[in-house]
Amino acid sequence: MESDQKMNIPASAPVVTKARFSEMSGLTEETLRGMIERGHLPTLKVGKHRMINVALLTKECLDQDFERF
Repeated sequence: MESDQKMNIPASAPVVTKARFSEMSGLTEETLRGMIERGHLPTLKVGKHRMINVALLTKECLDQDFERF
């Protein structure tokens, strides 16, 4: 793979970078950083990088009680 090509990670990957999650959610990386610092998003440290644990986030969302408005 050439260095100028972007690596495509499927949306179903168990962990993603803040940049990828930002693309998926429409939230800024700064907003995500704050959510991570406050403990609102589960993360996993991989080497020096902190990745957002999409698999755990999905499980937590599915385990919550459904609220009707």
